[in-house]
Amino acid sequence: MPPSTPYQILGQEGVNRLVDAFYDAMDELTEAAHIRAMHKENLDEVRQKLKDYLIGWMGGPPIYQMKTGTVCLTDPHAPYAIGPKERDQWLLCMDTALERIGASDELKEMLKIPMFRVADTVRNRDSSEPKPRDPNIIAVG
Repeated sequence: MPPSTPYQILGQEGVNRLVDAFYDAMDELTEAAHIRAMHKENLDEVRQKLKDYLIGWMGGPPIYQMKTGTVCLTDPHAPYAIGPKERDQWLLCMDTALERIGASDELKEMLKIPMFRVADTVRNRDSSEPKPRDPNIIAVG
């Protein structure tokens, strides 16, 4: 029986390699500098969280949920201004990571729409433009 989930295709080690390639891409791609700046200098903690999350999200054991009690993504991302530009930078890093680990076309296609949905779920702004900082305007949303 052929693998039917991304986790069955990649396995835990493959997901770990994907996440490592993702954060390596974030470190290296100038196009991702904006979202890289949203992270701590040391990425070890966030790497592990994304590994745990993606293992369960891709059909493996629910490690992230067992550790945190939830799979909510919006709360941890709420403090950050995430608009379409930031979402697209995240997706660029993920696409680059999939290329770097040699993911099959089948796996890339399997993940394309779901990865977009995950990235768009944490988007909390319609625009990536900074909000006005005019001290004379008190009702800026």
